[in-house]
Amino acid sequence: MKDSIDKIFKKLENQFDIEDPTIGHFNRFEAKLNNTSAPKKSYRLFSFIAVAASVVLLFGIWLGSSFSNKGMELAGISSEMEETQSYFVSVIKTELATIENERNSTTENLINDTLDQLNKLEIEYITLTLELKESAEDKRIIYAMISNFQQRITILQSLLDQIENVKQLKKQNDENYV
Repeated sequence: MKDSIDKIFKKLENQFDIEDPTIGHFNRFEAKLNNTSAPKKSYRLFSFIAVAASVVLLFGIWLGSSFSNKGMELAGISSEMEETQSYFVSVIKTELATIENERNSTTENLINDTLDQLNKLEIEYITLTLELKESAEDKRIIYAMISNFQQRITILQSLLDQIENVKQLKKQNDENYV
C-alpha cells in the first residue's frame, strides 16, 4: 500500500500548485470572512409570497372540489335525518365557538391539533357523502356518517375537558407561586 501511494506522488510530482498567493490575498480573504452582511430582504419577501400563493392554491383546489363533487347529505334522505344532521351541526358549531373563546397561548397547540383531527373527519365525511350519493339506501353509510358526527363531538368535548384541566393546573401553579 505504501508503495502505491509513493508511486502516485511520484506521478503527480510536478503538477502541484506551490506558488505563493499574490500580495494582499490573505487580507482580502479575511475581509470576506468578516463581512457579515444581512440577508437580502427580497429573498424573504419571495419566500413569503411563495408560501401565500401555495396556501391560496390549496384553498382554491379544496373549494373547487367541494363544489364540483357534491355528495348527498343526510338531510337529503328523510326529514328525520335532516333533524339529526342539523342537531349535530349545531352542537359542533356551539362547541367550536366555545373553544375559540378559550384560545390563548397555552391552549393554542391543543386547539390546532384538534382542528387537524376535525379536518380529517371532515374529509372522511365528504367521502361518505359521495358514497351515499351512489347508493342512498345503504344503511351502513348512514350509520358511518352519524358516527362521524359523534366522533367530532367527542373530540371537541375532550378538548374542552383538556382546556379545563390546563386552566386548573395554571390556577394551581399561580396559587402555589404566590
